[in-house]
Amino acid sequence: MAVLAYSPGKREINQYFTVKNAKLISLLVVIVLLVFHTASRYHGGGDSCDWLLSRGRYLGENVWQPYGCMMHKYKSIEAKTCLAEKRVAFVGDSRIRQLFYSFVKIIEPERREDGNKVTMRFFLDFMWHPEANNSMKERLMSWTHVSGDVTLSYQQTEDTWSIKLHSGSSEALQQYKVNLTAITTYLERLTDHGEVYWVLQDPVNEEVLSESRKMITNQQLELYNDAAVDVLNSSKRNGKSRVKLLAASRQAALETITMSDDGLHLPESTRNVVAMVLMNSVCNKLLRPIDGSCCQTLPPPNIFQKLSACFFLGCAVAFLVLHILGNNRHRRPVPPDVESLEEKKPATAAVPLGPKAPFQALCKMGIIMGYFYLCDRADVFMKEQKFYTHSTFFIPLIYIFVLGMFYNDNCKETKLLNREQTDEWKGWMQLVILIYHISGASAFIPVYMHVRVLVAAYLFQTGYGHFSFFWLKGDFGLYRVCQVLFRLNFLVLVLCVVMDRPYQFYYFVPLVTFWFVIIYATLAMWPQILQKKANNSGMWHLGVLAKLLGLLLFICVFAFSQGFFESIFSVWPISKLFELNGNIHEWWFRWKLDRFAVIHGMLFAFIYLVLQKRQVLSEGKGEALFSAKISSVLLFLSVVCFITYSIWASSCKTKTECNEMHPYISVVQILAFILIRNIPGYARSVYSSFFAWFGKISLELFICQYHIWLAADTKGILVLVPGNPSLNIMVSTFIFVCVAHEVSLITNYLAQVFIPKDNMALLKRLGAMGVFSLVFLLLTRGKQPTPGA
Repeated sequence: MAVLAYSPGKREINQYFTVKNAKLISLLVVIVLLVFHTASRYHGGGDSCDWLLSRGRYLGENVWQPYGCMMHKYKSIEAKTCLAEKRVAFVGDSRIRQLFYSFVKIIEPERREDGNKVTMRFFLDFMWHPEANNSMKERLMSWTHVSGDVTLSYQQTEDTWSIKLHSGSSEALQQYKVNLTAITTYLERLTDHGEVYWVLQDPVNEEVLSESRKMITNQQLELYNDAAVDVLNSSKRNGKSRVKLLAASRQAALETITMSDDGLHLPESTRNVVAMVLMNSVCNKLLRPIDGSCCQTLPPPNIFQKLSACFFLGCAVAFLVLHILGNNRHRRPVPPDVESLEEKKPATAAVPLGPKAPFQALCKMGIIMGYFYLCDRADVFMKEQKFYTHSTFFIPLIYIFVLGMFYNDNCKETKLLNREQTDEWKGWMQLVILIYHISGASAFIPVYMHVRVLVAAYLFQTGYGHFSFFWLKGDFGLYRVCQVLFRLNFLVLVLCVVMDRPYQFYYFVPLVTFWFVIIYATLAMWPQILQKKANNSGMWHLGVLAKLLGLLLFICVFAFSQGFFESIFSVWPISKLFELNGNIHEWWFRWKLDRFAVIHGMLFAFIYLVLQKRQVLSEGKGEALFSAKISSVLLFLSVVCFITYSIWASSCKTKTECNEMHPYISVVQILAFILIRNIPGYARSVYSSFFAWFGKISLELFICQYHIWLAADTKGILVLVPGNPSLNIMVSTFIFVCVAHEVSLITNYLAQVFIPKDNMALLKRLGAMGVFSLVFLLLTRGKQPTPGA
């Protein structure tokens, strides 16, 4: 009754909020956001370096988030590389000396807080100058005579000493302004050699200050900060002060000064944050870490990105010309989904057939790729860091599962793992993976291990689905193979060019492509054993099992011989498909982690289809899959296995330890879920249309998230609506889902355009594509991997 009561509401929602309307709204939202961000960036909004130095907030304890950009956590070797041949000087009092020690610890984590100098391939000094006076002026004058071929970077501040020595008198403040004005000239001269930072005064905790420091009040510190800002901003170049003001230290201290032991000196965690801010300001532009978007200039588009832009622009021109000429009057039905086990009925929707249609599809693809580029390669939208908390993962998880249960419908058929059910399975798994990625939940090992099972389940479905198709249909034709390969790879190959990323970067697509080829090769090679040939013959069934055993041996040989594996996949041009950052370590890790999932799916499909053929299973509506006794036992064992796995995953100490066991036991969790979901007849007869809708575009969702939902190649989060994280997630998610759905439609259509059914025409196109690919590989053979990829 509850389902019937909600049905009118669902119909009303679907009537007024269609996919087409949603896409139009998302397009308008993107245009508005693009105008807003462009205007704010170029009319007083500042750049990411200004944001890094001036604004930010704590995401959690010791995790600092600059406004609108991502801060990289530098390691010792990175810091040493950045500071090579540089001189860095910290000038000030005891608070600056503590900041100096925090800066040194980034470079040498084990170093004790003693000494005022570090000399390696660079020079790092602390110099005691607690007041702006003639002594400091003379020091700065001497530095201005340093040879121009030495890059200098200085961090300076004036301390609370002026307030303390002069009891906060107004005369001392006026003298401070005069002295600071006198030395500003020399500070600005030093900017010709490097970078100069003026650290604004941090607040104090007045309640715990000693008696000798009671005159140092936050009101006095604000007066001195205002004076410093006025003096240093009095002479600007290109609208900016040549001496950079570091206000982020003060903002971080406002939240943590209560943890200070003496009320004056900042807690060590806060000093570490400020030191990392300085390191990002100095080094990001040199090392260009992918997860450090602050203070980075954009690299110019490479030749392939420019050519792709010209190609899509040409398609847009061709579409407009043909549209004007009116050459688009023929239409044909939407093609069947080549991934399904059964052909779909002709859809009522129509896809244009005339010469304009392919250019229209490519024009849309070009617009979408432009959005991808703006989100993750252009300096338009903002990016922020991930930060995991249990609430950021589990609250959205509960929400989507409640929403998924709201859209509850009857299945068209009640077979085990029917089409609606597999779409539902893909859908909720993909939504969980998306929440996992955006929340940074990989830091929490129990969640990490359960998501690893979801990835294995996708590969399980790959083995199950393709084995079932070949076993039932016996279609090993070239057309079928090319259709599948096109649909799997089209979006990724376009992104490889537009976003300048290697194929292996989108690791899941190479993984499922590889396994599809392996499944095809296993089943297509002689003798081809099909269901219509096998019938009830045990010999033919043994032949299938022999093939699966051969595949298992193939997997084991590769898995237990890393050297052999690497020698095979390191051969050019195969290596171009599997290398990431110049090696195949990532491919080895991904392949090995779920190496048995596909063959488990194939074996399950074989056993199920044989049992189905022999009519051992009861798959009628409302009927339990087995007899009552067997069903009860299997359900009990499945629940026990499900719970046992969760307990084991929660007890893992390290990811390495868990990953070693994962390939062997993930199938238990997958089989347990399948049995729980399919043994009861009522459970097998219903599905969530909400999850199934997402399941139909799960591949596009997984790929698109890299650049238009997440950011910095998945290292951060895209910020379309700054200042409101919840609203930002809702807006970016809405656009992201609309884009993924449109890409899915475009891919399905272009698969029919570019993959003809005529074998001779198909061979000609494959030959042309082979020549083009070979030329492309030759042109990129010596190309260095993109930094930070």
